[in-house]
Amino acid sequence: MSLKERSYRVLVVSAAEKLNTALSSLLAESQYDPVLVVSNVSAAKRAWGEQEYDFVIINSPLPDDPGIRLAIDLSASQGTVVLLFVRAELHEDIFDKVVEHGVFTLSKPVPVPAIEHALRWMESARERLRSMEKKTLSFEEKMEEIRLVNRAKWLLISELKMDEPQAHRYIEKQAMDRCIQRREVAEEIIQTYS
Repeated sequence: MSLKERSYRVLVVSAAEKLNTALSSLLAESQYDPVLVVSNVSAAKRAWGEQEYDFVIINSPLPDDPGIRLAIDLSASQGTVVLLFVRAELHEDIFDKVVEHGVFTLSKPVPVPAIEHALRWMESARERLRSMEKKTLSFEEKMEEIRLVNRAKWLLISELKMDEPQAHRYIEKQAMDRCIQRREVAEEIIQTYS
């Protein structure tokens, strides 16, 4: 699936109508859906509690908080990419605080072409995170299979008095002969002897 076919959930946290209007014209519904705009940190936290977002765009400062802690906290979520707009005179200091957390920053005022570029960077970062999520899931599935097979081996050792190499060969042979995964053989053994 190409990036043009993807859809991203976006949370905009901004009290500035001018920026909100500019963002709404850039966040086409075909690619960004839903787009929720809230004006303060409290509302952002409530929105986040109801749904996770692929992108969070924060215009600092906000009426109830600068928004820096919010940016750091939300960037800790596995699949979320955060962009923080900050005043030019504070950019370096804030950048130093948030960069290690993976938060993107832009200094204000931000021209529309820079926002467009930032959205493309965020898409790229989100797709990289999506790829890492798949690898992590695959790794966790493999670890679960290893645990099941080991548990099945120990059951064969204790119940059928096999040694470890025999139990291993038995599971491998059953999987090969029946054209099924070792996981399925292990689950059957566990079900039979537990």
